[in-house]
This record gives sequence, structure tokens and C-alpha cells, in this order.
Amino acid sequence: MLKLHFRRGDPTPGLPMIWPAGQTWPAEIAALAQAAGFVAEAGRVLDAPGLPRRILVGLPAAPLRLDWEKAGAAAAAVLAEAPIATLAAPGLAPDSVAAFAAGMVLRAWRFDPYRTRGRKPALARVTCLVDDPAACRAAWEAAAPAIRGCLFARDLVSEPANHLTTRRFAARLEELAEFGIHVDVWGRKRLEKAGFGALLAVGRGAAEPPRLAVLRWRGSFDAPPIALVGKGLVFDTGGLSIKGAQGMEAMRADMAGAAACAGAMLALALRNAPAPVVAVLAIAENATGADSYRPGDVLRTASGRTVEVVDTDAEGRLVLADALHHATATLGARVVVDLATLTGAIVTALGPHRAGLFGNDDALLAALAAAGEETGERLWPMPIGARHREDLRSDIADIRQCMPASAGRLQPDASHAAAFLAEFAGTMPWAHLDIAGVDTQDKPHDLGPAGATGFGVRLLDRLLSAQYEEPPEPAGGRV
Repeated sequence: MLKLHFRRGDPTPGLPMIWPAGQTWPAEIAALAQAAGFVAEAGRVLDAPGLPRRILVGLPAAPLRLDWEKAGAAAAAVLAEAPIATLAAPGLAPDSVAAFAAGMVLRAWRFDPYRTRGRKPALARVTCLVDDPAACRAAWEAAAPAIRGCLFARDLVSEPANHLTTRRFAARLEELAEFGIHVDVWGRKRLEKAGFGALLAVGRGAAEPPRLAVLRWRGSFDAPPIALVGKGLVFDTGGLSIKGAQGMEAMRADMAGAAACAGAMLALALRNAPAPVVAVLAIAENATGADSYRPGDVLRTASGRTVEVVDTDAEGRLVLADALHHATATLGARVVVDLATLTGAIVTALGPHRAGLFGNDDALLAALAAAGEETGERLWPMPIGARHREDLRSDIADIRQCMPASAGRLQPDASHAAAFLAEFAGTMPWAHLDIAGVDTQDKPHDLGPAGATGFGVRLLDRLLSAQYEEPPEPAGGRV
């Protein structure tokens, strides 16, 4: 992670200098901008060579926190191969400096532990010249937990499946105990005893068995926890309903929902959040094998409901069914949010720009949408209608997993999947985020390079900090 230092004084001679808008530039910098015809608007960057190299970064007239983050990311993108730089930020508010720094850290992230050749220099350290180093440092320390959680999720999503197996994923999660998170990993025997028939079926064909990881942050007040539920498919071949070869390599990222939940838990621990939160992560590999589950099978889930399997490549909703039941019925959560790279249909609808937002509670959905706008992890509301549930009627089980291929290609599968999950979420406030399409990006984006995005971590952290960090009122209201 990019290291930041805050101090007063003059810059180190010769190092690249970053000059954000929003402050009164020295005459030399103002003259440079004028000579280059540079207008310091949002999205504009001037890279002026020389000694020192100078990077001028534009901003909108009344920048929000996200605008400062995007500006910092734009500066870091220009300086991608300069290991050390200086941020000239006298006159900027501490929160603005921290947000600009956050954008630099997000954009400077790289994942290259498996490269043995051709590693390029990376931006590793930035000295921030500011009016009040202590205040800027405090503002950065308040922002850093969510950034660290996001980068942790990006690292997990980037791991290849031969390295991040179900066992190793669980082991990586167990390392979070050093931050005060209690981690309980369920193996196959425990899952069998508890009747997690859907999760066990999905992972049955793989060499390594499935896991259920339960991460608890106890917080500082006594209340039922907020539950985060994540799909953790370390690889998805599609099972017997096997995927085509084109693009299958991207299925190493099919655990991005679980990674986001884990990253959010790390962020909560790093900032010592007061709210009790639990994450339930369903971890498996959907492989083909002699014991793979089949289309036409009927599975008994942890809730006791039976499910008719139609397509083994619609495995995510199955593992989430068991995880959702555990979060609601066993752990007694008062609010549940699940994240999953669940359907290609949501990618068709929303592309790589927004995640699909489904649920049963208007207040929760509005809070999630607002958190998404603030953090740049944007959502779009999608429907769960009565007809979507009717489509899932089964002749031989309580519910059908999805629509069969014979129903035709133009099916609302994202809404069908959400309608399926609603059966296992119960009556409490619940939201489902279908993050397929936004979990990774093929090209560099506003807050990061191409690759894993860590989508969901900062959104969840913002939701929790804004909505759930005060003890809930007693059932009878205020006393």
C-alpha cells in the first residue's frame, strides 16, 4: 500500500510535484497552467515535464469527497512509474487532503506477487506538504480503514484459484483474528451435521470441500448483529452445466462477494466500529467430478426447504440460500445484506457501471443507494415481482432454482435469483447486491487500475457508519 507522510516545509528538490486545484497556486504554477492552456476542471490533468516534473490536477467548482478521490487517482495514474512524489497541498482542508490521498492509494494498488520478470516501478511513497500535518494525518487515519479493507478484497479477488483454494481462503480469513475479529470456519462434517445441503452439493465435485466462514465483530454495544452474507466461489466451471471456455478464466473472481464482506469486516475492526456485525461467507468450488450434483436433483437446504436444481451453473443462489438462513435463523441478525457475482443478466442490464440492488425494505435500499453514491460504488434498483416467484414453482420440490433453458434466452434471471434468495432471507430487512460486472474492470477506472475493484467494501463501511453505529431503540420506543 502506498505510504503517506504529512509535514510542513519545502519539497525535496527534483521530486515530481502534484498540484491539485482548490488552492491558490503560486505564481509559477499559475503561469505554467496559463501557458499550457490548462483549465483546472474535473477530469483534467496537466503533466509538465522538467525538474521538478509538475502534475496539475483539476477539480469541479464545489468538489465532494468523491471528486477529491478521483483527482488523487488521476494524479497517481500519471505517476504510475515514479516511486516517490510530493503533494503540494497548503491551504487545503484536512478532509480534502485525506480524500485526495485515498484516491492516490486506490489507484496505485497493484497485484503482482506472481511476476518473476518485468516488474515496473510503482508509486510507493508520497510526502504531503500541508498547513496542519497533525490534522491531515488524523483525517487520513479516519479514511484509511476502508481503503485497507478495499485493497484486502482486491488482493483476494486477484488470487488464482490454484492458490486461493477453499482451505487457503479460509486460512486467509482466519488471519483476521489478529485485528480482533472472531473467525469460525465450518468444515464438511459440521456442515453435514447442520444440514447445509445446498452448499455441500455445490462443492461436492471439487477436490477440496466447501467451507462456511463466520466472522464476528462484537462492537461496543449489545444488539442483534448486522449480517453481511457473501458468495465465495473460488472457481466456477459451471459444474455439469459447464461454461464455455471463452472467459472462464475470469471465474476465479466468483468469490468477490465474500471478499467484499471480509474487507468490510477488516475496515470495521481497524476503526474499532461500535456496531456488532457478522459476516457469513459460503466458500466452495463448483467443479465437475464423479460426485458432482446434477440438473434435476432435489436438494434439502439448511432451512429445510427443498430445491429442484435446473442448472448447476446457477450455483451462487444455492450457497447463499444456506448462508442467508444461517444469518437470519441461527445468528439472529436484525438486518441482512448479501453480495454476490450472481448473474450474467445483471451485466446485460447494467454493464460494468452499477450493481443491481434488490430487497424488501425501502429504508435499507435507500441507505445502500446513498452509500453507493458517496463512495462511487453505485447501485441501481431492480424489481422482485410476484411473477418472478411464480416462475420458480416446482412440480417436485418447494422451489425451483431458476428457469430452464427451454424457457428461452430472454429471461429476467437476476430478478429470478433475487426472488429465490428472498425465500431464505425471512421477513427482516434484507438487501441483495448483484455485483457481477463491477467486481472487476477490464480497463483502468476512476479509482483503480484494471482488475479487481474491491466493490462493496467502502459501500458497506459507509452504510454501517451512517446507519447502524448507535444502539437500536428498545422495542417500545424511547424510554
